[in-house]
Amino acid sequence: MTGKAPLVVVGDALLDRDLTGHADRLAPDAPVPVVADCDERVRPGGAALTAYLAARDGRDVTLVTGLDDGPAGRELRRLLEPWLTVVALPMAGQVAEKTRVLAQGRPVVRLDRGTGRVRGATGEARAVLAAADAVLVSDYGRGAADALRAELRRRPPLVWDPHPRGGPPAPGTRLATPARAEAHTFAAALPEDAEATPPPRPDGGPAAPGSELRIAAREASALVRHWRVAAVTVTLGPRGALLSYGEHPLLVPVTAAHHGDPCGAGDRFAATAAGLLADGALVGEAVEGAVTAATAFVGAGGAGALLGTRHTGTVPARGDGPAELIARVRAAGGTVVAAGGCFDLLHAGHVGLLQAARRVGDCLVVCVNSDSSVRRRKGDGRPVNPLADRVRVLRALACVDAVAVFDEDTPERLLAELRPDVWVKGGDYAGADLPEAALLQEWGGQAVLLPYLDGRSSTALMARAAEGAR
Repeated sequence: MTGKAPLVVVGDALLDRDLTGHADRLAPDAPVPVVADCDERVRPGGAALTAYLAARDGRDVTLVTGLDDGPAGRELRRLLEPWLTVVALPMAGQVAEKTRVLAQGRPVVRLDRGTGRVRGATGEARAVLAAADAVLVSDYGRGAADALRAELRRRPPLVWDPHPRGGPPAPGTRLATPARAEAHTFAAALPEDAEATPPPRPDGGPAAPGSELRIAAREASALVRHWRVAAVTVTLGPRGALLSYGEHPLLVPVTAAHHGDPCGAGDRFAATAAGLLADGALVGEAVEGAVTAATAFVGAGGAGALLGTRHTGTVPARGDGPAELIARVRAAGGTVVAAGGCFDLLHAGHVGLLQAARRVGDCLVVCVNSDSSVRRRKGDGRPVNPLADRVRVLRALACVDAVAVFDEDTPERLLAELRPDVWVKGGDYAGADLPEAALLQEWGGQAVLLPYLDGRSSTALMARAAEGAR
């Protein structure tokens, strides 16, 4: 158990595919770029991406969505079932697929196929909603939300992520999360007396500075009243999000500017906001957390950075121990990364190292010293935090897939059992300080150094704390 509240996601699953290559010439028969040496990546899209991200947060997730038995439907099941529970709704037609062709990381064209729609609800889906404490709706307008609208009216969702092809949120929804363009489209369709759009300037001149935020605020306010939801937050991309309860909106700015791929940022926002609300956060707190998460998501490469190629994209299942995790990743042809340490007082240097280590491969196992091992290495008075607390904190990090404990002074015995492909150490170690390097060579593994954040150490933190206590 993670201590996080479970979440039910209702919506329309898509299969997203990226074909990424490089373009340095135009085709001889038409003025279009030739994208060569394409690498294919597939991932969940739409409501499936929202559910997948919530599950990646360590949450028990059930996705209620339309799925068929065609190639796209089968691929989605393969991607999702290690992470979450899928409750399939019957479909007419095939699951929709979106294919982006990118050159030098920039989209060139998008190809869509599959017009499948949900045909109706099932008893299983209704039972799941009846028992759910927290529901998120990701409505891409392909029938899942409409098929269950009566149930959603009886148990209003925490979050409704609307899209123009879908219907309005169920009355009583706690938070609706349209993007800026979506909010404008919804507001423009409201009755004239809804006062969603401010009147034009009498002189017909250009919009005054700040008018875009003012328009967004008016539209959000009108949507709160017309939809009869508790709050609407309009996501504004690099400007953050504007939260309205009907008046006096709150602007939540981003914490850092990123210029990465924004694909999937709205799904990351909705998944985070719903999870925080399910865990007891206030709406304002949930929106702040969602802005931070979506910003980091874009900075890390967006949805396109989530999974590897079709043949190596399988990810570890929830609840796997180290051995099961490694077996699953290896069976999918993935790369197993391990890192180790005491992690007594977890600090920014540790987190940066573990995040970088996770990006090296397809899973990260952290090997942590037992209490007696720390005591022998660091002396009496250490560890400050007992093993159970250190393990719990490590497991709470999104970049850590599993934790293994060793009681010896060094992790060689444990490494010989796990046989990772890559063993990571911080850059403050010299080559002579890596006795594990020779061990990894026995099975074809590699020990590597990663840059370490200077000036951070548990010992230094303890010294500063002691000095401040005097």
